[in-house]
Amino acid sequence: MAEEIAPDLIDVTVPQSARIWNHWMGGKDNYKVDREAGDAYAAMFPGIRDLAKASRQFLIRTVRHLAREEGIRQFLDIGTGLPTMQNTHEVAQSVAPDAKIVYVDNDLMVLAHARALLVNTTDEGVTTYINADLHEPERIVADARNVLNFTEPIAVMFMGVLGHVTELDDVKSIVARVMQAVPSGSTLTLWDSTATSHTGEGFTDAQEGYDDTGAVPYVLRSPAEVSQCFEGLEMLEPGLVPLSLWRPDQVDIGDVKPVDGYGAVARKP
Repeated sequence: MAEEIAPDLIDVTVPQSARIWNHWMGGKDNYKVDREAGDAYAAMFPGIRDLAKASRQFLIRTVRHLAREEGIRQFLDIGTGLPTMQNTHEVAQSVAPDAKIVYVDNDLMVLAHARALLVNTTDEGVTTYINADLHEPERIVADARNVLNFTEPIAVMFMGVLGHVTELDDVKSIVARVMQAVPSGSTLTLWDSTATSHTGEGFTDAQEGYDDTGAVPYVLRSPAEVSQCFEGLEMLEPGLVPLSLWRPDQVDIGDVKPVDGYGAVARKP
């Protein structure tokens, strides 16, 4: 559960990815250092703003699909970041009022805003928060067991956070250890920024510049590397694709352009 975090414990001298992402999405939970880093990044790679927006639309569509079409009633959102518009619990509980959502993060500012996430949208549902690092999957699972029923399907989510894990083998291990703990019928929803150039050049250079600011580095992987996180699982159609192309809403078909982030939803057999 989230605790009150003293403001003086939050380092506002170094940019932080969750706060920069919040800035790109038009949020206000960020500081001058984040806005400066985010604007410098976007000047080198304007497509990052398209990716930020597409990532939230991907979350909305995938959570809505899992709750409505797959009947999932439990969601474990690991590395959730700062609350913005249409968070996981809001989407899930709008479809299934009894949905249970467990958010996981260890960023101090995210935890300071956790009370905003802990407001249920329904009386029947459950929305709660775990203070844990994504490098600690066993701890995450142990804490989540206090809220979620691990004999029923769980939707595990890693939304744009695994680039913070340097080694691909470690990424695959983290994902596999969480998925090993959940039962058959559970799902994995995962996306990450990719070293592609759908929206122009400059992504890699912009990321290197960001890493040099002292912020936690982020590794841009290839779509083929991202796909390795889904080994042993059954991907739902259309498979691993640019976020904007994963089952776009009917009104958007024809106007959708690929972005430099790939994601998929897969089911555990």
